[in-house]
Amino acid sequence: MGRGSEDRRHERRRAERRGHVSEYLAALYLLFRGYRILAFRYRTRLGEIDIVARRKTLILFVEVKARAREGDAIDAVGYDTQRRIRAAGDVWLSRRRDAHRLSCRYDIIAVIPWRFPRHFPDAF
Repeated sequence: MGRGSEDRRHERRRAERRGHVSEYLAALYLLFRGYRILAFRYRTRLGEIDIVARRKTLILFVEVKARAREGDAIDAVGYDTQRRIRAAGDVWLSRRRDAHRLSCRYDIIAVIPWRFPRHFPDAF
């Protein structure tokens, strides 16, 4: 194996760690805002949701993006990503007995270096 593949693996691990730290920061932000975290990195065969949170009867399906700029974070959540998150959200809701009483929202939280996370409610 060459040096290049080792560098790519190292960069991939670094990006993964940065993503996980960003998800934890976003979860803390939501906790401080009065939400309960119900699921973290919820995976289905249709897609993944970074955070599922709840406050009263409102369920948030949150995509967390760590980028250098806010606009880049929002732009990183394209149509295909939105479709996968919605599909995973439908799966999550289908497993809840109280789903008929809940309203849901799809949000983005942008994690920018050296700033508080920025929450974009009802982003898609």
